[in-house]
Amino acid sequence: MEKFVLDAVERITTRPRTVYETIGTDPLTPVVGAEVTGVDLSRELPDRQLAEIRHAFLEHHVLVFRDQVLSPEDHKRFAAHFGELRPLPVAVPEGRDPVVLEISADKDSTDVDGHGWHADGTSNPELALGSMLHITRTPDIGSGGDTLFANMHLAYEMLSPAMRTFLDGLTAVHDDAVAWQGHTPPDGYVLPRNEHPVVVRHPETGRKLLFVNPAYTSHIVQLSGGESKALLTMLFDLVARTPMLSCRVRWTPDTLVFWDNRSVQHHAIWDYYPYARQGRRVAVKGRRPEA
Repeated sequence: MEKFVLDAVERITTRPRTVYETIGTDPLTPVVGAEVTGVDLSRELPDRQLAEIRHAFLEHHVLVFRDQVLSPEDHKRFAAHFGELRPLPVAVPEGRDPVVLEISADKDSTDVDGHGWHADGTSNPELALGSMLHITRTPDIGSGGDTLFANMHLAYEMLSPAMRTFLDGLTAVHDDAVAWQGHTPPDGYVLPRNEHPVVVRHPETGRKLLFVNPAYTSHIVQLSGGESKALLTMLFDLVARTPMLSCRVRWTPDTLVFWDNRSVQHHAIWDYYPYARQGRRVAVKGRRPEA
């Protein structure tokens, strides 16, 4: 493996870990993800604990909270500590909560939410700060339905210096039509399409990260069609075929996962058909990605 790749991993794995006073953190891998203990999300959290959760969120990118029995109101209250809640992109039936996405798959499903590497809603002008998924039912047998999360800071840093310099000046189109291929959008839904930098900076930490994904990115603006396809294929494969970038969250009932939608991609594995999985997701508003 190239030295610049090993150096990128070493910079992350040797970084001092924060010791917290009100929460416990157990990293899932050296580069991304941590299980958080000592927190009851069904209650209002003290300011000190919330501050430590915010810090752990930026440090680990993905936080896993086990054994959290939550109502939708508990779920929304916790999410609202991190910003304004993001409405669902499509109209919801009367009586349904406009910020809560019901996640459900069973024997009648032909597809599932989140299957394939992506960050949520990158075709929109603004990117969600993060998403919180609370799984209430897992498949009746096995441990199916795991979710993978990849550190996109590290994905960028694993590239050669020459490639990083080249990508820094490029932009790409993110188009909802890519995500909806083979499916029919809801009536009245206008498919968003926006141009974003290929490399963006995290708005809170300032760290650079790779910002393209196969679910939404159609092409790189400054390149020919063939060049764009070849480069995007290489970048997509980097995420999909480099296990070192990722952690794997194994879901158990009443687990909530809060991930930084700005710095990770995720992939929900659909390996439990015909069994069922259910949960709820709430997203927090963010801002437009910037180079």
